[in-house]
Amino acid sequence: MTVVNQVLKVKGSEVWSVTPDTSVYDALKLMAQRNIGAVLVVEEETIFGIFSERDYARKVILKGRSSRDTLVSDIMTANLIYVNSSQTVEECMSLMSDHRIRHLPVLTDEGKLAGIITIGDVVKAIISEQELLINHLEEYITGKV
Repeated sequence: MTVVNQVLKVKGSEVWSVTPDTSVYDALKLMAQRNIGAVLVVEEETIFGIFSERDYARKVILKGRSSRDTLVSDIMTANLIYVNSSQTVEECMSLMSDHRIRHLPVLTDEGKLAGIITIGDVVKAIISEQELLINHLEEYITGKV
């Protein structure tokens, strides 16, 4: 089974973040520049939440707010679900499905931010596992083992 640490080794541990007093507009600019769907809201190594495209669509656009005048802290998702680097991608998929989320911050045993994984990362890892299993089964069936 693939664990989160293996996923981070492949994708990297770079995390893009903004501070709570960043405007939604500036956060969106960063997300567009980096081609990402969410940024963590962090100040002095403390994670306050996550700001995603979904937050923008539901809490700014649909409510008639201005992205230049609204702070990320006003609309971010504050109740984050975290994983650690030893959890499996299957556990991550279950968490993401159960809570309808697309991003999971990864914390070290000391509680430090180690990276972030997305639903795309998890799906890619699960597909890779399944392809490997299929190849092993085909080799077994055909006697190539």
